[in-house]
Formats: sequence, C-alpha cells, structure tokens
Amino acid sequence: MNPSSYFASSYGQARRLFLRSAEAAAARVESHVIAGLRGLDDEELATDVVRIGPASVRRLLVLTSGTHGVEGFCGSAAQIALLNDRPLHALLDRLGVAILVVHAINPYGFSYLSRTNEDNVDLNRNSIDFSRPLPVNPAYDDLHALLVPPTWPPSAENAAAIARYIEERGEAAYQQALTIGQYRHADGMFFGGVHTVWSTRLLRMLFEQYGPVCDSIGWIDFHTGLGPSGHGEKICVGQLGADELQRARAWWGADVTSPLDGTSVAANVAGPVLDTLRRTCPHARTTAIAIEYGTVPLVDMLHRLRADAWVRRHPDADPQQIDAIRDQIRAGFYCEDDVWRGLILGQARAAILQAVIGLSRESSAA
Repeated sequence: MNPSSYFASSYGQARRLFLRSAEAAAARVESHVIAGLRGLDDEELATDVVRIGPASVRRLLVLTSGTHGVEGFCGSAAQIALLNDRPLHALLDRLGVAILVVHAINPYGFSYLSRTNEDNVDLNRNSIDFSRPLPVNPAYDDLHALLVPPTWPPSAENAAAIARYIEERGEAAYQQALTIGQYRHADGMFFGGVHTVWSTRLLRMLFEQYGPVCDSIGWIDFHTGLGPSGHGEKICVGQLGADELQRARAWWGADVTSPLDGTSVAANVAGPVLDTLRRTCPHARTTAIAIEYGTVPLVDMLHRLRADAWVRRHPDADPQQIDAIRDQIRAGFYCEDDVWRGLILGQARAAILQAVIGLSRESSAA
C-alpha cells in the first residue's frame, strides 16, 4: 500500500480505512458510539479500539489519535499503518508486548474539523479533579473578548490589538495565555470543561479494562500543530512519576522534551489527557508522551483556532463561510503533502518500535 493511502480526507473515510485494516489483521474491534449525535456527513460517531499482540502479557503500549479532533488525520494514518505492519506484529509476539489502538478518541471534533469535542471542551485540559477548585487563567480572561470577536474575519482594530499584545509581551506569552487552558469561558478557546466529558470517561474505562493486569504501560498520543513542519517533537507532560521523564528519554531518546524543565515548545497545560492513565493505573510504571508534528507557524495556527471558536459560537453563519473556515482549520493541522505525510509515518513507526523495545526491557514485576 502506498504510504499516502493511509491518510484519509475525512473522519468517515479514516474510520472505514481503520476498520478495513483491523479486519485484514484479524483483529477484533470494540466500538464505542456517541449516542444521539451524528457527524458532519451524517455518519455515526464512534471511537474504535483494537488490541494486537500476545493474549496474556503484562506490558502494554497505548496509541491514541484524534484527542484534538481535526488533528486526527495524522494519528489515524499512523494507526492504520501499524495495523498493516505485519513485521511489527511478529515482533510483538517475540517481545511479549501488546498494543491497544484507540482510534478517534474525539470523533465529533475529527468529523466537524474542530479541535474540541461536542461540548467545545479541549480533551487535553479535561483530565483534572473537578471536585477541587478549578485552575484560573487571568491572562486568558483578559484576552477572551479579543480572541473570539463578534465578526469573522476580525476587524482591523481587533487584528491590531492582537498584534500589539504579541509585540509588547512576546509570542511565547501569547501562546502561554491561550494554551495552558481555562475553565471560565465555555464558548472560548482551550476550554477544559466543568465536568469529565464522554471521551475522558471512555479513556478511563479502557484503562480500567486493560490496565489492571499490566506492570508497565506506555502511551503515545498523536498531535499536530506545533513546531517546524513535519518534525515530531516528543513531549512528556502532566503529573509525571519520579522516574518517568528519565525512562521516556531512555526509550525515545535524549530529545524527549518537557515543559516541566523548559525544553518543550508546548505549554505546561492543566489537565493533560496523559494524566488519565497515571491516575487510573497507579500500580503500573507509566511512560507517556505526546508526539507533536509541526504544520504551520504558531500565530497562524492560533488564528485558525480562533476561527474554530467563532464557528462554534455562530453555527447559523453563512454555510459557505463555515465551510471555508473548516477547510482552513483542516489545512492548519493536516498537510496534504507527500513529504510531510512520509515524515509523519516514518517518525511514528520509529517511536512505536522504540516504545515496544523499551517496554520489552521492563521487568515483569512492578
């Protein structure tokens, strides 16, 4: 199969490719459907789960795609390539490692070409304890009215105000204000929610189902949108165990970064999805990273996410305008370029192999 054929043009096509590849690999599919919702093309919205590898092993690698909806094109392709990778399947048997493939954990965002879910919640800000006081982000509060203006494209005055903020405080401060997450503006950007949403609950259920028998669990969560085009930055975020960052660098290389030590392009966000594993399976040694593949420059990417938030707030806007905005959002997180796609698949396969080998070297007792 041509590597570019692993990439789909829509959520519906990605799901069909995934299910077809699972069938060809003789893998059982466990489908979790969002009840009462349909996709952009009136398709069923579901997260599909496949487990490959030996039946009874205590070392598991989890691969997730579509945490940020529209970013799912990349992760889906990596997962479909894995299901077609027979030499890698044979390696799993030899090394005693299994892989849990979770396709489109945010199917709504994937289908509607949005970064957030059906509740406008950013899943990578939703894995917090909602029984405790919610994090505050006064810097975002100050920007909210500018970020999601009443009209799109933004007025000249709005654009000038954003440019002035970046000029005075710097691009890094602008990124930090937006991306660490906020829990006050439900119609805004990077909203973490007010309760645990469907997708986060599903992840917890999957870890409760597959995790108890495991001593060691690795996780790669595929993302796009930050960094140089085509480069996959391996990022360790969240509430890391004492040795987790060191172990991640032993598995994936010294170039694994983390906002905790200032080496990552990403902000130290509240409630990252990777914490779901750490909280659900405290008995296991967990080693979790996000891989962030670059697409467009940072300010451009954030501008497209502003448009995404505007569409959410104006569902009755002109359909042609909404379609044009969605096309721009899609292009901001998925580059339909064979070189870019080749870079994604090559780096993804290398990272999966590194994780499998790293897990195989873990002792069988926690």
